[in-house]
Amino acid sequence: MDATRTLTLPDARPAERLDTFLSEGLPEVSRSQLKKLIDNGRVTIGGSTVKASLKLKGGEEIIIDLPPPEPAEALPEEIPLDILYEDKDLLVINKPAGMVVHPAAGHARGTLVNALLHHCDDLAGIGGELRPGIVHRIDKDTSGLLVITKNDRSHQHLAAQFKKHSINRRYLALVHGCPDTDSGVIDQAIGRHPVQRKKMSSKARQGKHAVTHWKVIKRYADHNLSLIELRLETGRTHQIRVHFSERNLPLVGDPLYGNSSRTAALKDPQLKKLIARLPGQALHARLLGFIHPESGKYLEFSSEMPDTLADIINYLDQRYQ
Repeated sequence: MDATRTLTLPDARPAERLDTFLSEGLPEVSRSQLKKLIDNGRVTIGGSTVKASLKLKGGEEIIIDLPPPEPAEALPEEIPLDILYEDKDLLVINKPAGMVVHPAAGHARGTLVNALLHHCDDLAGIGGELRPGIVHRIDKDTSGLLVITKNDRSHQHLAAQFKKHSINRRYLALVHGCPDTDSGVIDQAIGRHPVQRKKMSSKARQGKHAVTHWKVIKRYADHNLSLIELRLETGRTHQIRVHFSERNLPLVGDPLYGNSSRTAALKDPQLKKLIARLPGQALHARLLGFIHPESGKYLEFSSEMPDTLADIINYLDQRYQ
């Protein structure tokens, strides 16, 4: 059954394009989906269809006719999931390193979304598609916690918390080098690297605000390594990896931003063997806290380090007893 939404541009607001106003008022609907709705005559003002470029002057009542959710393009796959929490609104997943979150070029199968489509039989639709709501992501080779929504209301609620930076996210990272201080804040914008397009960088022409709080948990000075806890205010692509690599503190095992010569220079053969077992960067999303969109209660979840990282830390701890 189709659903109808009504939005009105306040009289006091400056004039703006229809598509711009709709993208703000319907954050769960992508711009391409909005364009399709407008082109198909599903957006009307005063009973008349409109164009995306229409200039709203204020006071217009806009009727949006939303069709039933369509099946997602990704295919369900029976892939084991480590589910820490689940109800009718959301799930909290402990993602293993090596798993891609969302299907993309070169990763059409075996992703977290493929697994969720098989697992969830109560999806209510996100932005016009029967799909799990990916509110945030972590890199393929980063392990740890993710919250996934099952319906539009929960998706909007969690997305608003991320936008306000009220989500409690804490990571553990093992880095090459020892910071000069025990804690600090990195406030430096991040965007696409101007030359190396697979990378992100603070030297981007159009960077987005990015803030990382950090503190040293342990220093392994003889090996020039440090275990660091990080708290994210923002969630930019590769944020932690960029912020620390640009301070000459690259994450151990990072294939994109790391420095393999730093690992090669280690004089402990056993430590080098343990590092070689890492699937990628030594980064783990260990804690996630948020307000539940339905109950209003604060929920917090934690996750133990994966064995490959825990084995390195345990080995270092024994050496530094």
